[in-house]
Amino acid sequence: MMGLGVAIEKFSTNTPSWLPLACYILAYLLGGFYTLREAIDNLRLKRFEIDTLMLVAAAGAAALGSWAEGALLLFLFSLGHALEHYAMGRAKRAIEALAELAPDTATVRRLGRTEEIRVEDLVIGDNVLVRPNERLPADGFLLMGYSSVNQAPVTGESIPVDKRPVPDATLARAKPDTVDAASRVFAGTINGGGAIEIEVTRKSGDSALARVVKMVSEAETRKSPTQRFTDKFERVFVPAVLLLAFILLFAWVVVDEPFRDSFYRAMAVLVAASPCALAIATPSAVLSGIARAARGGILIKGGAPLEELGSLNAMAFDKTGTLTEGRPRITDVLPAEGVSEDELLSVAVAVESLSDHPLAAAIARDGRERLGGRDLPVASKLENLIGRGVSAELDGEPVWIGKAEMFGALDVPALGASTRNAIDQLREAGRTSMAVRKGSRDLGAVGLLDTPREGARETLQQLRELGITRMIMISGDHTNVAQAVAKDVGLDEAWGNLMPEDKVEAIRKIREQTKVAMVGDGVNDAPAMANATVGIAMGAAGSDVALETADVALMSDNLRTLPFAVGLSRHTKSVIRQNVFVSLGIVAILVPATIMGLGIGAAVAVHEGSTLLVVVNALRLLAYRQA
Repeated sequence: MMGLGVAIEKFSTNTPSWLPLACYILAYLLGGFYTLREAIDNLRLKRFEIDTLMLVAAAGAAALGSWAEGALLLFLFSLGHALEHYAMGRAKRAIEALAELAPDTATVRRLGRTEEIRVEDLVIGDNVLVRPNERLPADGFLLMGYSSVNQAPVTGESIPVDKRPVPDATLARAKPDTVDAASRVFAGTINGGGAIEIEVTRKSGDSALARVVKMVSEAETRKSPTQRFTDKFERVFVPAVLLLAFILLFAWVVVDEPFRDSFYRAMAVLVAASPCALAIATPSAVLSGIARAARGGILIKGGAPLEELGSLNAMAFDKTGTLTEGRPRITDVLPAEGVSEDELLSVAVAVESLSDHPLAAAIARDGRERLGGRDLPVASKLENLIGRGVSAELDGEPVWIGKAEMFGALDVPALGASTRNAIDQLREAGRTSMAVRKGSRDLGAVGLLDTPREGARETLQQLRELGITRMIMISGDHTNVAQAVAKDVGLDEAWGNLMPEDKVEAIRKIREQTKVAMVGDGVNDAPAMANATVGIAMGAAGSDVALETADVALMSDNLRTLPFAVGLSRHTKSVIRQNVFVSLGIVAILVPATIMGLGIGAAVAVHEGSTLLVVVNALRLLAYRQA
């Protein structure tokens, strides 16, 4: 309509004089409809936003008779907004695409026959058949078949993971969160060449994939520090621009020019000073960064942790399950005087079979092997003494299993001299030690060894290259054990003998000096994570607690994804700085230029160009790859 109006006005001599004006008015209506609606909504909320400035400028141009320029302003502003929404939609579609990974139907075995049902109708305990190269419809564990599964859509792992059936389906059913990664599967992942049968452990709406999609979508509402700053800046800046434009209306009093010229200049300044690019600069970068992280198997819960992760220079690591495999094995069994090895192991296995802690699982597994399938006593009334050990009841007597520091405190009887000596012997050898006591007797000590994660040393070196200058291991294990593992993985600092409350205090102490992240499993380390600048949980795809507690969740149980997360965050922070610099720089150039005589049309073109520039710059994050 605007182009038609200009063409009629410039090149036609036989048309009515009102026709070009009708075209311009129609262009105003078409170009300004959505802008007017947004402006009215903002004014109802008592907010002066960018749309308000544009409408005032367009109305001013119409009042001067510059209908063509006013129509051009609204057209370019609407076009810019449309292109922004399109570009931002690309980032949002990257998130929405995650939700489409799970299939719509599943082949389920019920009452001895198979049928195809909607994924939404699956219930916990259903047995689902998955053919080769099909997507898995639900979270669960393998009952039958061997295959390799491409878990990249959920965990970001680039290489398919070999899967095997669980050794004990009854135990897996009772404790699905403790199922080994080699038997656990997730909705949305892709089966390889073998047909498999899985048992569903989560409904479709509660799957790891569904929760990731939900949390990533919610992350848009958690604003980053830069975004909060720009929001505050806009609330002050927009009224200031309106005031400046009002003052410029009276420039004719000072400068020898017609009121029309002063009015036009004021409208041009309104356009030039409109901070459209600034408003979109940070949200576009944050959304793109979060979407890229989700594609890489990393859940970042909002702009704040995304920016903070990029400004860290210190990290604290839990030991078990983070820097080590989390699959320790029994290396030493040291019975007390007058106690057989079988008695010590029988009591330890009976109690630890009730717990899902990695050390307990190791004692239960390896202890059974050493006992050779003998009948075991049955323990009950398990109580977790967080960070210390466990207590239970066996044969009518209380049993305590845990660190030596647990004994002699909190109403737990102290250890005898021989058991304390055994503990010291194990610790000197760099073993994790667990003392066992039943009623009034010490039964002895068990030594365990956990192996460092493959690639842990290389990962820590990559973090150093990214600027993480201080890395500390904080562990509940004895200092000798912590230092032995720290030496293996290349850490300079290791703090041992820390209870959960001590870990919190350690994080607070580091945070007084610098920004620090806490990396752990999201369960025992939750309090420490909450007190760190950023809490990072590993292996979150299989842990509800980890997904809930951490600011950043590494979906795979792989430490190697941590440098990618830090690198992406630093790159995002750099893009945000670039966008803010460009958006403010353009305003700083355009405002003086319009005061000196730059027209509305040119100001609009540069203004909208800068807005698209910052959005395109932000979209580069979707293609980020670690160097």
